[in-house]
Amino acid sequence: MRIDALALRNFRNYDALNVTFAPDCNVIVGENAQGKTNLLEAIVYLSSARSPRARAEKELISFGKSECSIKANAFARNRDFLLEIALAAGRRRKILINKVPAKKGSDLSDVLGAVYFCPEDLLLIRDGAAARRKFMDDALCQLRARYAQALSDYHRAYEHKTRILRDSEEYPSLLDTLPEFDLRMAQSGAVLIYYRARFCERLGEYARIAHRECSGGREELGVEYQTVSTISDPLAPIETIYDQLRAHQASHAAAERASRMCLSGPHKDDIAVRVNGLEARHFCSQGQVRTAALSLKLADREIHKTAIGEYPVMLLDDVLSELDPRRQEYVLNRIAGGQVFITCCEND
Repeated sequence: MRIDALALRNFRNYDALNVTFAPDCNVIVGENAQGKTNLLEAIVYLSSARSPRARAEKELISFGKSECSIKANAFARNRDFLLEIALAAGRRRKILINKVPAKKGSDLSDVLGAVYFCPEDLLLIRDGAAARRKFMDDALCQLRARYAQALSDYHRAYEHKTRILRDSEEYPSLLDTLPEFDLRMAQSGAVLIYYRARFCERLGEYARIAHRECSGGREELGVEYQTVSTISDPLAPIETIYDQLRAHQASHAAAERASRMCLSGPHKDDIAVRVNGLEARHFCSQGQVRTAALSLKLADREIHKTAIGEYPVMLLDDVLSELDPRRQEYVLNRIAGGQVFITCCEND
């Protein structure tokens, strides 16, 4: 799996860019604020129609411009692909795969996989639960189209329910519509939990190996998926998870109406990461936390390889400068076998 050529027009700070890449390792060197990260962001966007940085698509369009485009020649699953995305202010984005319109952004993930690693990811363990949920979502949206759709459905239902609860004091009749959104959240939420639990199970297997190697066999990494309390087994069938989510909603209904907040659902899920039995977020050193974060990212790459049969494109955005020489060497030795992009500010 690789990107052979990339063309950008009015994307971030690029008025126009046409560049070809090597099939193995590509090192992009330049000073800060020259657009190295923007180039990698374009590749990530081509893999999932999701940006790791932008909150809204309009942020991807160059200042003073009304539209932008991203095009790439890619090779995956033993065939060539032409990927095209056009964004325009106030209009729906257009996605073409080999000149055929894609029905949804997740169709890109059936062609191109990418694992993006930036300095902020080294804080993945120390950050709040939202960062680890995003880590799961970014990975699973590329791996499972059903997950991407369920995540979109869940967010829409959650936003509606949140507004209803917030405005219910002024407009009590809004509460009559809550059952419909509870139903939607349970349906899509059960899918999220089903896939997250299986992702975390595999994540723990691969990350444990990576962490043990990086720590010289001195440390053991543990990963545990955490979801709502009524889910007795997150690896259970979706139907069972759905029933248990409905029970959780029922037990929290009164509290939600009193607090006017949505308290039930997988929007509070987390991943507990432990090193030698201690919760890494609170009790581990900075070096241990960084090793754990590295292990999770490298495990994500291995999960992609297992799921799709070939390594995804690996994007290391100025991350090596944040690591000590031993961890740098470990990462560079572990990323052989696929196409890699490394950005840095120094030639060495």
